[in-house]
Amino acid sequence: MKTSFLRTARRPLASALWVFVLGTAVSAQTVRPVINELIGDPVKGRVEYVNDSLTPLNVVLEAKSFTVSETGEVSYRLLDSDIHIKLSTTSFRIQPQQTYYVFYEATAPHTPAWFVIYANFTGFAFRTAQGMNVRLQLPHTVYLLPKHSVEKSELHVLRADLDATENKVILEVENTGANFGRILQTHLLYSKKRQEAQGSRYSRTASGF
Repeated sequence: MKTSFLRTARRPLASALWVFVLGTAVSAQTVRPVINELIGDPVKGRVEYVNDSLTPLNVVLEAKSFTVSETGEVSYRLLDSDIHIKLSTTSFRIQPQQTYYVFYEATAPHTPAWFVIYANFTGFAFRTAQGMNVRLQLPHTVYLLPKHSVEKSELHVLRADLDATENKVILEVENTGANFGRILQTHLLYSKKRQEAQGSRYSRTASGF
């Protein structure tokens, strides 16, 4: 299994911008936390939905599984049949300037496992110039983790190549263990300069920019 360690956990964040139309009022909706890492069987979590706008909004929740390619591209699909999720509700209405909490319980036969709960916001008081309704999707990504973390001896740097034409470094890291871990930060030293970047979650093999 191969995933991008620079974008595995963060690419679902980019999907928060998957909006049919972006408007100033759309940015007033918030999901907290965006990512939840849980250990247990079953795991129990809570997600907070905030409506800071002046309009009541309808929200419908949808759970999906996803795969991340080596280059960080995310592919979403129907929730895997072996992941079971119980939501306290799948649809609700948030009044203006209010917060709504949704509780969930999830199980999977094998860990690590992951899924995303998408919140579909509708009911905005404005439309596009073409008369289309605005719909906003915001994710809450959940990682179901084993009790043990990856060991240092299980991590190996397979390559670190400089692409001078595109001015980037390609780093490929292999995790030979069965557990997930987190790369907290990367450091690039060159010409007496230092460049830092935030890391992310990785599994068996990870590559990124």
